[in-house]
Amino acid sequence: MIEPANAEGADSPRGSSPARAPVLIAVLVVSAFVMILNETILSVALRDLTVDLGISTTTVQWLTSGFLLTMAVIIPITGFLLERFTARQVFLASLTMFSVGTLVSGLAPGFGVLMAGRVIQACGTAVMLPLLMTSVMRLVPPAKRGATMGTISIVIAVAPAVGPTVGGAVLASLGWRWMFWIVLPLAVAALATGAVLMRLNSETRQVPLDVLSVVLSAIGFGGVLYGLASVGESGGGAHTLPPWIPIVVGLLSLGLFVARQLRLQRDDRALLDLRPFKTRPFSVALVLSALLFMCLLGVGSIMLPLYLQTVLRTSTFVSGLAVLPGGLLLGLLGRPVGRLFDRFGARPLVIPGALALAVSLWLFTLLGAHSPLAAVIAIHILLMAGLGLMMTPLMTESLGALPDHLYSHGSAILSTLQQVAGAFGTAVFVTVASLSTSDPSGAPDAGGLRTAFMVAGVIGLLAFATSLLVSRTARPAHQDHAPAAEGTVETDGTMETDGTIEAEKEAAAAGTAPVRKPAPTRLDK
Repeated sequence: MIEPANAEGADSPRGSSPARAPVLIAVLVVSAFVMILNETILSVALRDLTVDLGISTTTVQWLTSGFLLTMAVIIPITGFLLERFTARQVFLASLTMFSVGTLVSGLAPGFGVLMAGRVIQACGTAVMLPLLMTSVMRLVPPAKRGATMGTISIVIAVAPAVGPTVGGAVLASLGWRWMFWIVLPLAVAALATGAVLMRLNSETRQVPLDVLSVVLSAIGFGGVLYGLASVGESGGGAHTLPPWIPIVVGLLSLGLFVARQLRLQRDDRALLDLRPFKTRPFSVALVLSALLFMCLLGVGSIMLPLYLQTVLRTSTFVSGLAVLPGGLLLGLLGRPVGRLFDRFGARPLVIPGALALAVSLWLFTLLGAHSPLAAVIAIHILLMAGLGLMMTPLMTESLGALPDHLYSHGSAILSTLQQVAGAFGTAVFVTVASLSTSDPSGAPDAGGLRTAFMVAGVIGLLAFATSLLVSRTARPAHQDHAPAAEGTVETDGTMETDGTIEAEKEAAAAGTAPVRKPAPTRLDK
């Protein structure tokens, strides 16, 4: 039996019962689902909040943009947090912050307190997703990682997809505060369950926190995302602070951040280790994931509901229901696609998925003011099917190609890029739609949205071209990094039991041969 792939002393079932791993992962998945569902559940309530709180639409948009901005600032720090603290400590802190933020939001008397509650929620949410992905890579054997990552895709993709549907249903019968009152008991229940079950033998590493790296990261990711959000909200209109200023400042800070990390990682002290970029499968999967999330969030969560409400004149509730079938399909594909990945690798799944993505985006350009709702739903289902074929293989391929001591940093890089790519896609599509509209007010019309869909179609073609670079390896690349069980030898991706390891140890003791050591990990003391 091959043991779960992880570093000795990492959070794992070793030292406890391996049978507990599925339970622990289930607790993490359910907790992350509740937290990420909250990310988009408020999007359908923005119009009501504008009236109830007496603020402008531009201001109320920051309840969503500020949430993403906070996540982009916090996520790069999670690589440090996951090494400095145990999984139990990180989990409890994450859900505690989220629960407190939910309570503050539900009690908020005005916009300022509500915004503070959303920021606290985002701090908890930002830590949970990297914790989930890192735990899966350390708890699950390589041969089963694809299927388990398929479950995670439900969290990442389906929760945001069904958020507007759930929010619309709640808003139709209850007030916007009930979106928080419904989520709060779920979060508290997940916190209580995790407090009982999240008990693993863990070792931590005394990693020094580089404050300058934290500041550069916050200014860099925060500035870029703030500028993109400002552009997206106004369609490129005038601002007190032109959007290009925070973008330029953010890019300069990111350049300094990267240079500092490259220097610090020589001594193994980097806040965010950038060595995963040296692994080709990780880099290719990272680019594809960025293009995927631009389309998932920019088109699926923003442009399509905008088309349904402004062009087809559907209600908020109907537009939420229209995207529900595609969201459910995306969730249903998670585990089957994961199992196929475990058998055949990423390439046979990613290329057809990228093709479906490109075709669906170009089909959106054919929609007009009189298109039937059924056609919109069908194209959206095709889009979600393509994303479903790509998401699980890309997540597993990217992290599985790394040695285990880089899992936490790889997941932090992946999660950060997903947030930034989603914000960038939203800004680009909304800006193009607003600039291309014939409406004097700048509100996107059918022509403007068609132009935005054409830009998305170009991104789809770029994703398809990039998918051709995915490794041709039949077996998932991450198996190359799985540590062998004692007394086994790994040969061309297969496990052969013999006495080679023990023989080498005896020979080394006699001074006739070197000991074959495992790859060093940052978790070793």
